[in-house]
Amino acid sequence: MAEDVFSQRTVTCGALTKADNNKNVILNGWVHRDRNHGALHFINLRDRYGLTQVVVDDDASTELQDVAKELKLEYCIAVIGTVRLRPDSMVNPEMSTGEIEVKAEKIEILSKCPPLPFQIDDGKDTREDLRLKYRFLDLRSQGMQQRMKLRHDFIFACRKYLVEKDFYEIETPTLIKSTPEGARDFVVPSRIYPGKFYALPQSPQLFKQILMVGGFDKYFQIARCYRDEDSRGDRQLEFTQLDLEMSFVKRDDILTLMEGLFGQVFRDVMQYELPVHFRRLSYADALNTYGCDKPDLRFDLPLSDVNELSEKSSFATFKEIVGAGGFVKALCAPKTEGVEFSRKYITELEDAAKIYGAKGLAWIKVGADNALSGGVSKFFAGLESELVSKMDAKEGDLILFVAHENWKKCCASLSAVRTKLGKDLNLIRKGFEFCWIVDFPLFEYNETEGHWEAAHHMFSMPQSQYLDTLESDPGSVKGDLYDLVLNGYEVASGSIRIHDVELQKRIFRICNFDDETAEERFGFLLNAFRYGAPPHGGIAPGVDRMVMIMSEQTSIHEVIAFPKNTAAVSPMDDSPSTLDQIQLDDLHLIINYPKEKE
Repeated sequence: MAEDVFSQRTVTCGALTKADNNKNVILNGWVHRDRNHGALHFINLRDRYGLTQVVVDDDASTELQDVAKELKLEYCIAVIGTVRLRPDSMVNPEMSTGEIEVKAEKIEILSKCPPLPFQIDDGKDTREDLRLKYRFLDLRSQGMQQRMKLRHDFIFACRKYLVEKDFYEIETPTLIKSTPEGARDFVVPSRIYPGKFYALPQSPQLFKQILMVGGFDKYFQIARCYRDEDSRGDRQLEFTQLDLEMSFVKRDDILTLMEGLFGQVFRDVMQYELPVHFRRLSYADALNTYGCDKPDLRFDLPLSDVNELSEKSSFATFKEIVGAGGFVKALCAPKTEGVEFSRKYITELEDAAKIYGAKGLAWIKVGADNALSGGVSKFFAGLESELVSKMDAKEGDLILFVAHENWKKCCASLSAVRTKLGKDLNLIRKGFEFCWIVDFPLFEYNETEGHWEAAHHMFSMPQSQYLDTLESDPGSVKGDLYDLVLNGYEVASGSIRIHDVELQKRIFRICNFDDETAEERFGFLLNAFRYGAPPHGGIAPGVDRMVMIMSEQTSIHEVIAFPKNTAAVSPMDDSPSTLDQIQLDDLHLIINYPKEKE
């Protein structure tokens, strides 16, 4: 049984070395491994700092032997003992404490543990729902411990850099007015004001802009944000972002700041040297060359426009699509050892393309002396050399085509093929490749609702050359917007903001918010802008996604202490949960269940 006063540790389980030989110590931790060799008992004791081997010798007292025999995995214990050197043949180079062991003189059981629902390791062979239900156990694994430390180190390094650049860390509210920002709000009913609700912030967007009006020209915070949208591997309902805003700046000031910040953070945290400046691509060039606005630049495989060649070919499908104003794009998959471009594999590539709207995936194999075979090769008779040259193809390569009336769908479909090829052909280089995507469209048309809406959000500044044509040609307007992309993930998004009341109203009107509605929803922001608002801009890198990439994971669940699963449920505490009638009455709420739940 645990004692009221336990033997408190004098050293951690990762600290002892041969320099501590003969030292009397007290260790506290969990039983990680337990090996009983008759009268000789070995215990690997673990805390978050490491492992120490504890030995109960064969000449130990009967009382100590009995306690040692009682131990089970994950019992929490205190060990009093003496450090001694391991024999040379028993040194474990895999452990930081591998040159020593602790001869136990007393063991106290601080708390016991029932049989484990899974072995505590890196969770590779354990279902995620089980790991999340017993997250308190999963967090003890070496992988989770390391990733939580990486998250801490990342946030600390960001804070340190920004404070040294004269930024203030300022908190903004988490109970705010509901304002449309792209996703559904999470709402909180007010007990004091029946029928009224707070919203949880999708981001601190409006408040950080108001801080600029308030004269705090360099602001940041580690902000909790909430969006009621479908979960996926790199997104969940609640997330954390490094939110920052600056006054009296232009786009390049913010981009340069972020390049310096991540350069220092990766140097301090990852011992990895980034380039001083990141590559920049326009939105149009990114889509045209890589098929998406978040390209993975760790491998090549650019997309090529082949409309002209398609018109010259005898392939009726391509000719019809191009003739109707559509598009044909192609990429060249390089011959790779161990990967066969079989019909089955080409079908897998086609399936990937169809997810994004492609109607099919045409293909041609390249042979010796520019000879083409298979797929649609016969339609390019007489064009072999021109096609091979255009695609920079070599013997054994595979040329893949997507044709579509819609340029974005054509690009996106072939981008999915490019991504699959990068993984399957082992083309992806190790390391980290950042790039900026700039010159985004400011508006996009909502076909369902029949009006224009903001591509990012309604507070982004149009580029100056479009100010006179905002209303007459919204589709051509580019915003002073920028996204930061890392290894194929969007990790930050930002813009120079609107600070003029009349310009902000124009944007609201284009996005189907008349003046009255705009005042109702955003009146507090517009009112602030009337009082000498400075030019300002900002950006918000996602902490979860950044740490996920840095730790080479594919799900943000691996870098969040207590995440929701993909069904937006927390298996550990069983949230969301129902309220009892007293709580509902306090909040003046009546639940109208959908029919299927009655």
